Amino acid sequence: MSQSNMASPDDLRPEYDFSGAVRGKHHEQYRAGTNVVFLDSDVARVFKDSESVNRALRLLLDLAKNQLPPDRAA
Repeated sequence: MSQSNMASPDDLRPEYDFSGAVRGKHHEQYRAGTNVVFLDSDVARVFKDSESVNRALRLLLDLAKNQLPPDRAA
């Protein structure tokens, strides 16, 4: 992208308010390899926090592992 196509800092829409923003707020988590996953609204209503999502996924992994033939177990 050329310099002429780049927006100037004053081109932000008035509804964008970054006055309370913190630069690098999630930087350490990102570097540690934390994954961010966006849940659909119907799923998010059931799973209120990371712990409940992780518990359900671990259960699903255990069930899937038990469905594999013994020579294909992961």
